[in-house]
Amino acid sequence: MNKILVIGASGQIGTELTLALRQQFGGEMVIAADLKREADLLKGTGPFLPLDIMDKEILRVQVRRNEIKTIYLLVAMLSAAGEKNPMLAWHLNMQSLMHTLEVAREEGVEKVFWPSSIAVFGKDAPKENCPQEAYAAPSTVYGISKLAGEQWCHYYFHRYGVDVRSIRYPGLISYKTLPGGGTTDYAIEIFHSAIRGETYTCFLRSDKRLPMMYMDDAVRATIELMDAPASNISIRTSYNLAGISFTPAELANEIKLLIPGFSIEYLPDFRQAIADSWPESIDDRVAARDWGWKPRFGIQKMTSEMIKCISPGLAVSTRR
Repeated sequence: MNKILVIGASGQIGTELTLALRQQFGGEMVIAADLKREADLLKGTGPFLPLDIMDKEILRVQVRRNEIKTIYLLVAMLSAAGEKNPMLAWHLNMQSLMHTLEVAREEGVEKVFWPSSIAVFGKDAPKENCPQEAYAAPSTVYGISKLAGEQWCHYYFHRYGVDVRSIRYPGLISYKTLPGGGTTDYAIEIFHSAIRGETYTCFLRSDKRLPMMYMDDAVRATIELMDAPASNISIRTSYNLAGISFTPAELANEIKLLIPGFSIEYLPDFRQAIADSWPESIDDRVAARDWGWKPRFGIQKMTSEMIKCISPGLAVSTRR
């Protein structure tokens, strides 16, 4: 079996995706790589490789040495962090992709996965059920880099035959890893505050609806996309993907049903303008048609799982 390289394996998506891939293919077949230290959750589950994706030749050496045939590239500076340092975000997000695509082309890597985002859509895209081919005019450097990256993926497939596949992730919610500087981070932070018995100060308005997804669904979608036959893949930019859409107030109300004493206040900051430029819900019918995508987690199931897994011993209300 050909080996898999996960670059950015210690990040929010990378950690859980690496664990899922190792469960499917075996620990030794999936090499975790990251610039920083190995994530604690990955230790003992398979090989780890220190790797600077900004050095193309080091990437090439490792792909050859380990006979890599599939690469998952998960390195990125996210939306809120990127607005604080736009040039660094552009450089990291684009060069990491270009190095990976070039090495894949030159070394015969069979498949590449690279994540895009709903951040590619700007304020002029439809807010409800934003379609696959909606007009994209992103308002952040993160979104700009993702939109440009989608076109490079499309180019490398049609020009060079590199089988590169992509998903436009919504906001991702996980109990295993901390958020990484995105505009939807509140949907993770809120759970930790609730479990600690603290009032949570939300950086978005109470009524700001955004597309979200529980990490289990996101990991499963990624693997299902990569397992699909190439003949089924009609989108070579990036697939729309939908899970749950909710507001901070709606999520807070779900938490209160399980932790009745929880309280929240709202103090919108610069991230509100970013969120206002994004759709409120996503039309993912093309993904459903091409490779059978269907989410499993709604807001109630996700909320229960988050609270149970962050604090297994917490006594919560069973009222609904």
